[in-house]
Amino acid sequence: MSDIFEQDIDAEDEDIMALEDNDASAQTFSKNFVFPKDLYKLKLEYSCEGIYAQFPEGTDPKPGDYVLVPTRYGDDLAKNLGRAEKPIGIKPNDIVQVTRLANESDLKHAEELVEKEAQAFDIFREKVKVHHLDMKLITVHFLVGEPKALFFFSSDNRVDFRELVKDLVSIFKMRIELRQIGVRDESRITGGLGVCGRPYCCNQVSDKLRPVSIRMAKDQNLSLNSMKISGQCGRLLCCLSYEYDWYAEARKKLPNEGIRLVYDGTNFRVTEVNPITSMVKMSGEDGRLLEVNAKRFIRKGSRWEIKDSIGDER
Repeated sequence: MSDIFEQDIDAEDEDIMALEDNDASAQTFSKNFVFPKDLYKLKLEYSCEGIYAQFPEGTDPKPGDYVLVPTRYGDDLAKNLGRAEKPIGIKPNDIVQVTRLANESDLKHAEELVEKEAQAFDIFREKVKVHHLDMKLITVHFLVGEPKALFFFSSDNRVDFRELVKDLVSIFKMRIELRQIGVRDESRITGGLGVCGRPYCCNQVSDKLRPVSIRMAKDQNLSLNSMKISGQCGRLLCCLSYEYDWYAEARKKLPNEGIRLVYDGTNFRVTEVNPITSMVKMSGEDGRLLEVNAKRFIRKGSRWEIKDSIGDER
């Protein structure tokens, strides 16, 4: 566990907390709400955002069907991924109502807009140079359900893009919306391969992952080496949140590292706890190193004791 990585980086050498999400303490899951059975998962392909939705009565949606649905940006086209048996990381008010299934006219219009988006990408970058703005364009999208263009960009600073918007409106003759996004959103949109060799979790698994905190890495006995626990976006790996609940629950039944107890007439200190193998390592004042099965530990009040049994000693 803790010796998987080559070395730890001390907090004095690096600001590990900067890797955390700003809302790392937030909880996006709704535990008590009973979600409807006829719930479907939709996907906005241009941004890889997921939407949970219900269809009008009498509609027979198939996986792969395209639908018109209200989004936070306006009415747009989304792809139906199928029924959502176990909704992930959503609140009841995140569920929307599908307007209708897309027809041939909608799909043809979407194809035409894709060509227009490519042209808009170049125009945007040209205008950014003209206005000398510090902006990195990530993607452009034209809504299918209404005349509106979205430009997603990233920047290290706040940007005054009012003049830029005026230029874009005069060119495209429609509503223009510029959205400054963070590093996680940029990774979700652009996609790529993580250190595990698989596509980014935020791009392929779900865009509604819980905020990731340093505590999740600590509770899993991972090194606080930023090179090991951060993704290409520069933030903590999304996958740290997957098994956190299991680790948190398992640790409740195990002694904490650093506690001291008496065993076999000798004072011992717990040096390492491995929830996966259920083994606890201890070092004694007499120089002995013991590795004991966690099942032998019993808690009496605020103190831990070890059942009388022969443990693995080395």
